[in-house]
Amino acid sequence: MLDYLDNLLRHLFLSRIDEITDEAQVRFQPPDDDWKNYLSTLSVGGQPVNAINVHLADVRENRVYRSNDRTRDLQQGVISETPAPRRVDCHYLITAWSPAKVTPSIEPTVDEHALIYKVIGALMNAEPLVPRNVYSPNPLPANFPALIADTELPTQILPVEGFAKLAEFWNDMGNVHSWRPMVYFIVTLPVVLATQVTGPMVTTRITEYRQSGKPGTIETWIQIGGTVLAAGQPVTNAWVQIQDALFHPLGTVTTSTDGRFTFGGLVAGTYNLRVRAQGFNEAHPGIQVPSPTGSYDIQLT
Repeated sequence: MLDYLDNLLRHLFLSRIDEITDEAQVRFQPPDDDWKNYLSTLSVGGQPVNAINVHLADVRENRVYRSNDRTRDLQQGVISETPAPRRVDCHYLITAWSPAKVTPSIEPTVDEHALIYKVIGALMNAEPLVPRNVYSPNPLPANFPALIADTELPTQILPVEGFAKLAEFWNDMGNVHSWRPMVYFIVTLPVVLATQVTGPMVTTRITEYRQSGKPGTIETWIQIGGTVLAAGQPVTNAWVQIQDALFHPLGTVTTSTDGRFTFGGLVAGTYNLRVRAQGFNEAHPGIQVPSPTGSYDIQLT
């Protein structure tokens, strides 16, 4: 995901800053001695050019967006849960660089200031940061994550508190590096968490009631649950009725979005189910409660 964010920012600067015409002018390596050596030989069309250094300095979890929500999925009687994505803040330090040498008639710092101003304008004009809008009218790159393709990615441009470790940052870049103005830019990205298999779905629940010390007062109630399926896929809003052995109706429900139905207050014995759904033949399966197989699923045709 981070590599797609890097390339998104590179494309943004390429498409919205007039003097940035080549991908080689936007790099993500630290602005250290290797960067300065790279800059000294950088050229486009045989001419030296200015460049933008976009350095990912820090990544931290944004707990404001943390959620305990989970998405449940049922496949062949097994339930899986996918936690809601976490969110991380990607802290970028963006600087502008000129390869020109200082002379009485050349002041490269002024060119760098002009370029950093264009960077600020490009970022602010791109808010809200939606990847598909940034790449428009071109299509998104191949395999671009669908999770963020049309999402407004939260951003902070030049937060007032600044980058807390600025002195430490420049000291780590080498002894000959002077400080320069930088754009502190934060983008919040989702981190997709792995799907977890929670186990088979409970289809039968048996509850016994009795008065303490009086075994003869025992009452047993059974709750069952099943899924209405067609070609292996759940059927939503199917009409399901449970009937006793003489076909007298005992209860009616409609299936949920995952095709589930449930009936409670039953006793052990033989029952009939009657199932209707638009576009399918009506089904009339007989069932035994509790089921010897533990399944009450119904296949429609």
